Amino acid sequence: MTALQNRYEFVLFFDVENGNPNGDPDAGNMPRIDPETGFGLVTDVCLKRKIRNFIELATPDIEKEEGKAYHIYVTEKAVLNRNHLQGYEALKLKPEPKKLPKKEEDARNLTRWMCNNFYDIRAFGAVMTTDVNCGQVRGPVQLSFARSVEPIMPQEISITRMAVTNEKDLEKERTMGRKYIVPYALYRVEGFISPHLASDETKGTGFSEKDLELLWQSLCQMFDHDRSAARGKMAARKLVVFRHASKLGNAPAHTLFDRITVNRSDATGPARSFSQYAIEINQENIPEGIQIEEKL
Repeated sequence: MTALQNRYEFVLFFDVENGNPNGDPDAGNMPRIDPETGFGLVTDVCLKRKIRNFIELATPDIEKEEGKAYHIYVTEKAVLNRNHLQGYEALKLKPEPKKLPKKEEDARNLTRWMCNNFYDIRAFGAVMTTDVNCGQVRGPVQLSFARSVEPIMPQEISITRMAVTNEKDLEKERTMGRKYIVPYALYRVEGFISPHLASDETKGTGFSEKDLELLWQSLCQMFDHDRSAARGKMAARKLVVFRHASKLGNAPAHTLFDRITVNRSDATGPARSFSQYAIEINQENIPEGIQIEEKL
């Protein structure tokens, strides 16, 4: 597989209905919010988790090619040193505590092995300088925080527990609980993909065109495999991709992002569905070398 040769930026819109898209553990799991403006937030870490989960589910259907695999490095309850030891064992190297192999070529091959075998390292990079040291790499794919297009109004809902844990509590009153929901919100997240950090050269991860297509697929489908009572109904609504003709790029990212605007088509009362919004893409005077693609 050939490493990525073009720069990309993208914008993903997703929404939530009667759910909590990303709870804040420091605020009783309340939906994350910008306290100065009231706009809702979803962290990049939360979205990367959903991408990783989708890739892990899709792995059996992905054909390996040219020695590259699609394992996930950061999984639930993962022991990272175990993943690192796989690289040492595959290359027949002996690990030394907290040190890379002494030979530069061995160290480079070790980090390359990790990139080749773990999709999320190829995409997002990783700091692997633990007791079993495999180096570190910067990933070509980066996401911003998602931000709601309008201020949100989280609601605290009371719930009751009908069952009890212990026999002695059988006749006691049922306990009350709380959960937070956002009745409806549309979120926008912006992303960046650098071909320089994807190159097959010494410091690149080897992120390829095939990896990129898998990323687009995960962005479009990740919410379909992330259902829970807490998150309500979430869906990816639109994915707009800006493809540059060169590695260096043909226009500043912020000017491309500014081409995508969101307006309320129905401004009567608070928004409660995606149909109340209109997403517009300015197609006039597109800079030379920029191609706009709608993946969703």
